[in-house]
Amino acid sequence: MSKLKDLGGLGQAVWLDFVDRKFLEAGGLKKLVDEDGLTGVTSNPSIFEKAMGHGDAYDETLATFDAKTPGAATIDRYEHLAIQDIKAAAETLQPVYDRLDAKDGYVSLEVSPYISDDTDATIAEAAKLWAAVDRPNLMIKIPGTQAGAPAIAATIAAGINVNVTLLFAVDAYIRVAEAYAMGLEERVRQGQPIDRIASVASFFVSRIDTMIDKEIDRRVGEGDAEADALKAVRGKVAIANAKIAYQWYLEFLKTDRWQALAAKGAQPQRLLWASTGVKDPAYPDTLYIDTLIGADTVNTMPPKTMDAFRDHGTAAVTLTEQIDEARHVLAEADRLGLDLDGVTGTLVQEGVASFVKAFDDLLGSIAAKQPATA
Repeated sequence: MSKLKDLGGLGQAVWLDFVDRKFLEAGGLKKLVDEDGLTGVTSNPSIFEKAMGHGDAYDETLATFDAKTPGAATIDRYEHLAIQDIKAAAETLQPVYDRLDAKDGYVSLEVSPYISDDTDATIAEAAKLWAAVDRPNLMIKIPGTQAGAPAIAATIAAGINVNVTLLFAVDAYIRVAEAYAMGLEERVRQGQPIDRIASVASFFVSRIDTMIDKEIDRRVGEGDAEADALKAVRGKVAIANAKIAYQWYLEFLKTDRWQALAAKGAQPQRLLWASTGVKDPAYPDTLYIDTLIGADTVNTMPPKTMDAFRDHGTAAVTLTEQIDEARHVLAEADRLGLDLDGVTGTLVQEGVASFVKAFDDLLGSIAAKQPATA
C-alpha cells in the first residue's frame, strides 16, 4: 500500500498543493485519489501564476471566452480560467466528498490578495466565488489576518466552507479557530444546519525555520556566546510551534463551547500543515511530513514532496510526541531572542506580498494574451 495511504490510516488527510490544466486533463488528480488516497487540493495565486502565466494550456479556453465576452476585464478573464480548473478538480473529488459524507474531498480557491485587509470586500468576494463555482466541496481561502477573522466568521455563518490561509502564529490560529466557532454559532441561532460545514486552518511551517535558521546562522557565524544553544534549536522551531498549536486544538475540542456545537453535528476545523516543502538541503526532504502526523489533520504537499514521502517517508503518529521537548524549544527560542512573534508577523506580511506579486504577474500575463478576434 502507498505510504501516502498509510497517512490516511493514521487520521491525516493528504492534499495536493498544486493545480494545473494539463495535469487535470491527463487524469493526474484522479490517479492520486485512486492510488494514494488523496482527499483534497489547494491552490493559491502563486500556483495559478505558474500554471496560467507560462505556456499555452489555457490559450484556447481564453480565446473562446474572449470571443463570447469581448472587452472583458482581465480579472474576469482570470476568474473564468481559475473557476474551470477548480470545478474540474471538485468533480474529480466529488466521489471522495460523498464517500466521506462532506468531511473531506475539498478543493480550495483563494480570494484576491488585494483585499486581505478589507473585511467587507473579503466577505463579498467569498460569496461571489462560492456562487460562481457552485460546488458543495469548495473551500474559499481567506487569509488569517486581523481583517480576515471576522470575514471567516461571516462566511461560515453564510454556509460557505473556509480554508484559512497564511497562519504562522499560535495566537493567530486561535483567533481564526474561534471565528469558525462563532460562525457556526451564528448559524445555530439562525436555525441553520451546521453538520456539512467544513473548515481547515492552514498553518505554515517551513518558512518559519527558513527565517529563524538564517538568524541562527548569522549569530553563530559571528561567534555568538550562545552558539551551541542556537544550533540546538536550528530546524526545530517550526515543528515545535505546530505541535503546540495542535495541543491547543485538542484542548479546545474538550470545551463546553465546542461540545455544544459538536452535539449539533459540527465538524472540527482541522489544522492543515502548509509550506511543507523543505527549503534547506541539510534537512530530510520529508521532515515536515514525518514530524507532524496526527489525527484530524491535513498535510498539503507540493508534488515533489509527495513523491519523496511516497518513496521514503515514515508513517507513524508523531504530532503528539515530545510535547515537552517542543515547549522547551520554544522557550529556548524566546530566551535566545529569536523573536518568534516578530518572525511570524513578518511572514504574514511577506506571504500577502508574495501573493500580491504573483497575482500582479498572473494578471499581467493574461492581459498580454490578446483575444483571438483582435
